[in-house]
Amino acid sequence: MSAINFQVKDRDGASRTGKLVTPHGSINTPAFMPVATQATVKSLDSLDIINTKTSIILANTYHLALRPGTDTIKQFGGLHDFMNWKGPILTDSGGYQVFSLSKFTKISNNGVEFRSHIDGTILLLTPEEALRFQESLGADIIMALDQPSSPNENREFISNAAQRTYQWASRFIDAKKRTDQALFGIIQGGHENDLRYESVSNITSLNFDGYATGGLSLGEKRQDVYDIASYTANLLPYDKPRYLMGVGTPTDIIHAVSMGYDLFDCALPTRVARHGGIYYGNSRYNIKNQSMIMKEEALENGCECFSCENFSIGYINHLFRSKELLGYRLASIHNLNYYQKLMNTLQINISKGTLTQFIKEFIS
Repeated sequence: MSAINFQVKDRDGASRTGKLVTPHGSINTPAFMPVATQATVKSLDSLDIINTKTSIILANTYHLALRPGTDTIKQFGGLHDFMNWKGPILTDSGGYQVFSLSKFTKISNNGVEFRSHIDGTILLLTPEEALRFQESLGADIIMALDQPSSPNENREFISNAAQRTYQWASRFIDAKKRTDQALFGIIQGGHENDLRYESVSNITSLNFDGYATGGLSLGEKRQDVYDIASYTANLLPYDKPRYLMGVGTPTDIIHAVSMGYDLFDCALPTRVARHGGIYYGNSRYNIKNQSMIMKEEALENGCECFSCENFSIGYINHLFRSKELLGYRLASIHNLNYYQKLMNTLQINISKGTLTQFIKEFIS
């Protein structure tokens, strides 16, 4: 029996709203997951995150295995207690680091040997260890170990990586011990439709609780990302959650929602915030610009987030120019609030059957 329950509620074309129930709470989908790589959404605490109406966050197995160690977190009662976040958590298996930290890795059919980017110590990440680490963390949704492949690789490499991802997924699901965590499999196959089709057939045969489309947004053209994401979404089971990994600009998310995806993650809103980028409407501006010094209004007209209700553009501009840490926090609160408002707006438009018109207006 699955540790989660997923129900599709409304439909508008391929897009859908749903309700995903986990052991730590319910999530209305489509939903955006802020990235808490090392058990923290950068510059924010749990109350800040709750106040942005965030319902689920993402943490990373590889980074937490290095420090403070998953066994250490287990001693604190698991990741929820360790970071004082009571809502749902999804943990990435560390597969993305196979790609992003490739110069520190040795890959074999057994797993991935990482040479720590922190101190050079060796971490062996096999499918079984990826499962053990995530069971120690206690996340509600845990991801199978996968091997993403760059679009610059040749077809043979991409095919082998997809096959290895399937073999690892089978070992991952066989090693499962806990019954209170949902397991998601990851689809690979690069930009080859036939390899994506084969990967979907293989991974879905293992009957995971949900499925993620991985290996996209790794430097390729946006239209290529959209084409493969849409093709893959059409192959995935209708009655299980669909997660598009690491694709996270507002425009990207809107298009992906129209394809039928339910879950998204990206570090973009907080990363942009730390560089002074403020989202508003369908655009963004730089809070550090000299033209912002005397502005008395809020970051975004009509926004009800903590930052907009209490501080002016001029004040936050001063914080950034003075390199005061509060500026990063206030900008991050606003940007996460912006993303969550966007998800709510998408849910409303799907339920009304007006998503296509909203997308046209947003992009124009």
